[in-house]
Amino acid sequence: MIERPLTDWLPLTMKEVEKRGWDEVDIVLVSGDAYVDHPAFGTAVIGRIMESEGFRVAIIAQPNWQDDLRDFKKFGRPKYFFGVTAGCMDSMVNHYTANKRRRSNDSYTPGGEAGFRPDYATIVYTKILKELYPDVPVLLGGIEASLRRVTHYDYWQDRLMPSILVDSGADMLVYGMGEQPLREILKLVRKGVPFGSMRNINQVAFVHEGPSELRDYNNWNTVELASHEDCLNDKIKYAANFKIVEVESNKWQANRIIQRVGEQVLVINPPFKTMDETEIDKSFDMPYTRMPHPKYKKRGAIPAYEMIKFSLNMHRGCFGGCSFCTISAHQGKFIASRSEESILKEVDEITKHPEFKGYISDLGGPSANMYKMKGKDESICARCQSPSCIHPVICSNLDTSHKPLTQLYRKVDANPAIKKAFVGSGVRYDLLVDDFNKNNEDGNHDEYMEQLITRHVSGRLKVAPEHTSDDTLRIMRKPSFKYFKLFKKKYDKISDKHNLKQPLIPYFISSHPGCEEQDMANLAAETKDMGFQLEQVQDFTPTPMTVAEVIYYSGVHPYTLKPVKTAKTRDEKQAQNRYFFWYKPEFKDWIRNRLNKLNRPDLADQLLGAPKQGGGQAPKPKYRRPFAGKKKK
Repeated sequence: MIERPLTDWLPLTMKEVEKRGWDEVDIVLVSGDAYVDHPAFGTAVIGRIMESEGFRVAIIAQPNWQDDLRDFKKFGRPKYFFGVTAGCMDSMVNHYTANKRRRSNDSYTPGGEAGFRPDYATIVYTKILKELYPDVPVLLGGIEASLRRVTHYDYWQDRLMPSILVDSGADMLVYGMGEQPLREILKLVRKGVPFGSMRNINQVAFVHEGPSELRDYNNWNTVELASHEDCLNDKIKYAANFKIVEVESNKWQANRIIQRVGEQVLVINPPFKTMDETEIDKSFDMPYTRMPHPKYKKRGAIPAYEMIKFSLNMHRGCFGGCSFCTISAHQGKFIASRSEESILKEVDEITKHPEFKGYISDLGGPSANMYKMKGKDESICARCQSPSCIHPVICSNLDTSHKPLTQLYRKVDANPAIKKAFVGSGVRYDLLVDDFNKNNEDGNHDEYMEQLITRHVSGRLKVAPEHTSDDTLRIMRKPSFKYFKLFKKKYDKISDKHNLKQPLIPYFISSHPGCEEQDMANLAAETKDMGFQLEQVQDFTPTPMTVAEVIYYSGVHPYTLKPVKTAKTRDEKQAQNRYFFWYKPEFKDWIRNRLNKLNRPDLADQLLGAPKQGGGQAPKPKYRRPFAGKKKK
């Protein structure tokens, strides 16, 4: 690690505060993650923005919530407020597998050690702060708060929970990517405006206490959801609520949402319009050290940092709208792309790292290949209410040209300090299949694929067909599996042309709503015939603010309110998962007996018979955690 002065990082201790000559702290950030001063870590981004606005910021990273609470007291009372986040992941997804088994590690902690944050970290931290400093406002942010801002189903307790504002007692919540509302809040805070008077800021939520009437602001129209109590009594009302929330979260001209919770009223103001290039560049161009705080030096490496240390994020947002994914719910469906100048500047910063050996691990984003994509006529986008721009078909107004991305790859390649720049994020393959995406008059798909495959694949390429059943894929908001086959054909052709041995790694999900056991058997058989032998797969986890979570809990699709069958018991979920492992001797008898009971001995023969000639074995893919930011898809 570079020996740099401690003042290059935001302070974690009073000693560091004193080194800066401060007599008090303006804002204290409390995070469930270790402090890594890097633009991929939300606490660093928010802290640097506050610093750039002239505020004195300190961080309490992974405080001990089980002792005398000294960590929460070390900076004393901040002048303005506390900011609280569970970290880069929802704390429950961070802690538990899809089978609700406790995880033995934590990627956001030095040494990968588990146990350094509580379950429901946002709630626990806020309650402690409110007990210690009842008159100091608490502002919530991060993915856990964002996706739990309204009545939501909690898989780990198997029950509906109200807005996290209600359970935590916080004063306000910033949802989504928080830079824009945060800057507005900071302006008002400096003027001495109390949190209770900040009611007209976009992209915030708060609880309105009676008996005063809720005022109208900014000519916003207001949409009222079924109350929390109504949702507890009627699953259909809960499902219907979700459609309203998802639609309003992805509109440029959205309505304010309100929901009654007991005697209180939850208020969710409309989101900001997606950040433009100048705005998003500001977030990435802050003076980050790009390294963990030195205090962690003796505790071991932070796995999440090691993964992204030599990577960079080129854009935010995803217009896929997949039913199981939280990216669009948190980052939005419209793409916020950085400028080439900002990205190339970050590439230069990476090359200065003392451990850099010439290899960038990921030129990526939530989906690797959505950079610079947007509506051709943005006035149409301004009126759009669709949760996805590419399902069931690609919107005719969507510019899906890969030329800007191809050109950027080439400019990165031209940097003399770069030996290879890989794409580690998942590629949205359906954008590259001409039969699905007709916008390829100039051959930009082919040009991009050639560049990608020949220059930017590190041994294997990750894509996510997710399933083979068309019925399940429709519920997932994913295209037919036939398009994956066409993509693979194109991929193999380019690989053969250049004599490259770079396996294609497809990701699949078991137990997703709408998937029945026979569908999984078909998936296993079809992928086996294509030469894939999968060693790890993702079992579906119902995470808040997703279509699939609503279906799992309510039993109906929130857009149609029609029933959807879902595997829910452990036996049902394990049964689906086992078909992936048809090649393991311990499962062969079970699979044959099961398929015979389903009157599909033909499928048993196909799955358990000798593989077709010419197939290969796919290397072991990794899990994709639902809340793991840009690695999700």
